Amino acid sequence: MKKFNMIDEEFICENCLHKVQKLNYTARDHCPKCLYSKHLDINPGDRANQCRGLMEPIGIEKYKNTYKIIYKCNKCNKLHKNIIANDDNFDKIIELSTKHQ
Repeated sequence: MKKFNMIDEEFICENCLHKVQKLNYTARDHCPKCLYSKHLDINPGDRANQCRGLMEPIGIEKYKNTYKIIYKCNKCNKLHKNIIANDDNFDKIIELSTKHQ
């Protein structure tokens, strides 16, 4: 069973340099402006992954009553998925939904 370590903190997006605020209802793991993430965790919030590559949003998939962003690490090519946040750039989400995977 995976462990979840709740880390909701401000950060500067390494892709677009946007100052990202805390989400305040769950752990923030990606930039709401460009949707990029960083490959930091093995289990959610553990910050134990040594890769540290940028995670590019490459697609989107339906998940229960919401959606998940599909990421691909630009350094190690690992795929990862995470639920969208309430303040994510909806235009970017629509753009991802039209990409062919």
